[in-house]
Amino acid sequence: MIEVRGLRKSIRNGARTVEILRGIDFTVPQGQFVAIMGASGSGKSTLLGLLAGLDSPSEGDVILDGVSIAHLAEDKLAEVRGRKIGFVFQSYQLIPTLTALENVLLPYELNASGNGRRKALELLDAVGLSDRLQHYPVQLSGGEQQRVALARAFVLDPPIVLADEPTGNLDSRNGKHVLDLLTTRQRDSSTTLVMVTHDPQIAAQADRQIHMRDGVVVADQLAAEEA
Repeated sequence: MIEVRGLRKSIRNGARTVEILRGIDFTVPQGQFVAIMGASGSGKSTLLGLLAGLDSPSEGDVILDGVSIAHLAEDKLAEVRGRKIGFVFQSYQLIPTLTALENVLLPYELNASGNGRRKALELLDAVGLSDRLQHYPVQLSGGEQQRVALARAFVLDPPIVLADEPTGNLDSRNGKHVLDLLTTRQRDSSTTLVMVTHDPQIAAQADRQIHMRDGVVVADQLAAEEA
């Protein structure tokens, strides 16, 4: 479902070049839950941005569901992102002028035909927000906002969901609730889930852990190998 080949990312900082990713290769099969771990500055968030097509690599390629995205034109890249990727951000990224229901419907209206209202209602009910449909983000708690974001990520049944510290801004109770909802939805829909996290307890729930340090992968283990 995801192939990463010789991925490098560097930026110019004055007269010198800073290497953020220094040659990364791995594949993720359909339906696998992968936790990407590493200290701040290890390159894990940069990697996730490249997987999402939010940035371009300096070298190498990212292939999502058979489509090479590293050098796609922006209109084609936007189409791939819209149809193949759901994204859950640490900071929710809800549109403040839209209700919970409208936020969940937004990807459908931008990338699909027909009426996605039934699916959006089903997802909001599944995350326990059927009584908050017409509330705006400012009227929702942090945990509720992240549940809206989770429903939005799955509204198009994307084959891939990427999550960047999705529980990072939540207290432990809400964080556990959001994580349980996310992993249940991932299992039920056989979605490929790649999550950046610094929390070993969250990573322990993944099928596989990829550990990064200084822009390279230093460990890549399946859950069965850790047992």
